[in-house]
Amino acid sequence: MIRAQVIAVGLGALLLSGCGADRDFADLQIYMDEVRAKPKGSIEPLPTFLPYEAFTYSAASLRHPFQPPMKLDLAQRQKGSKDIRPDETRIKQFLEEFNIENFVMVGTLTNDAGMYALIRGGDGVHRVKIGDYLGRNHGRIVDISEAEVDVLEIVPDGDGGWLERPRSLTLKERT
Repeated sequence: MIRAQVIAVGLGALLLSGCGADRDFADLQIYMDEVRAKPKGSIEPLPTFLPYEAFTYSAASLRHPFQPPMKLDLAQRQKGSKDIRPDETRIKQFLEEFNIENFVMVGTLTNDAGMYALIRGGDGVHRVKIGDYLGRNHGRIVDISEAEVDVLEIVPDGDGGWLERPRSLTLKERT
């Protein structure tokens, strides 16, 4: 046992003697001097970034691309008027983000302030009154009755004019 310890200590001393301070580092010093003598590299400057320009979407009043186009007989086609125009400066209401085909009348409410219609669509049931807007074609509610909601839409006629198109949302009976 003692003999194994003596051999282990002797081997350790032999290995450590190889790491002595009398080693010559001349080749490493020559290499480091060569690297330091080389010219310094240059770093490219940062690229200039253009400022962000906001994009204004101008096709909001056009037909939705996934709606089937309206088929009109050219002989019976109404001509639009230059006097009829949607109010583009008006702040859009929430229900104007959805197609009018997605709305269903489900009831009415009446109080001292007047009659309200309950419309389902656009992620829930909404209370609307005369004068409110809904649908993508500038649809304004013009009348509310117990059985239907009358909406007047302003749609382009294709020749630079605008047409008023009446629509109705009828009460859906619950089954």
